[in-house]
Amino acid sequence: MPDGPTIQRMFAAVAPGYDRANRALSLGIDTRWRKRTVRTVAVVPGERGLDVCSGTGDLAFALQRAGANMVGADFCPPMLVRAAGKAGAGGGPAPRFLVADTLALPFAAHSFDFVTVAFGIRNVSDPVAGLHEMARVTRPGGRVVVLEFSQPRVPLLGAAYRFYFRRVLPRLGAWISGARNDAYRYLHDSVMAFPERQAFLDLMLAAGLTAPTMQLLTGGIAAIYRGEVRT
Repeated sequence: MPDGPTIQRMFAAVAPGYDRANRALSLGIDTRWRKRTVRTVAVVPGERGLDVCSGTGDLAFALQRAGANMVGADFCPPMLVRAAGKAGAGGGPAPRFLVADTLALPFAAHSFDFVTVAFGIRNVSDPVAGLHEMARVTRPGGRVVVLEFSQPRVPLLGAAYRFYFRRVLPRLGAWISGARNDAYRYLHDSVMAFPERQAFLDLMLAAGLTAPTMQLLTGGIAAIYRGEVRT
């Protein structure tokens, strides 16, 4: 896995075309995945939420619209510039965005009712430590919810998925986003190497979260994981 500064540079380079590439490469399905994640969080209006590895803020904005008071954190400033540029576009309150590393969040323990991460936990150099830090800043009884890619296991879908991810997505992603680096090759490699399904539930348990659950999406292309912080 590339080191933190390398990943940071990759995301800085793709930031200008990041949203456009996400919509095109997923055929818009990623928007539905985030809506499902919002339902899984089950926001109570007025709750305080944190979205880490927030990127351009899509999940943070969706949770804000659901009634949460959101903070979005990411270690890549150019991504947050894009996120801040969306503020006010839909009217109403917007999340607050700040630069922060998921491994060292600048918040006191129990600061939030829930913490989320979408397609970012695999970019954290120590996922268990990242999950533990997310749990630290969540109140007892609060929720940690993760949306992440997984690998479909239906044979034909799995074969098509692997071909697309390995052969098509890196070139198409670079062309759509305008990035002149290996960011979309890294996307393939990181998804293929990352623990998924039961292995990720085990990571949540190792981080101290309780009652972890999993929902597979779109034939297993993505998954939502939810755990609770011990009371």
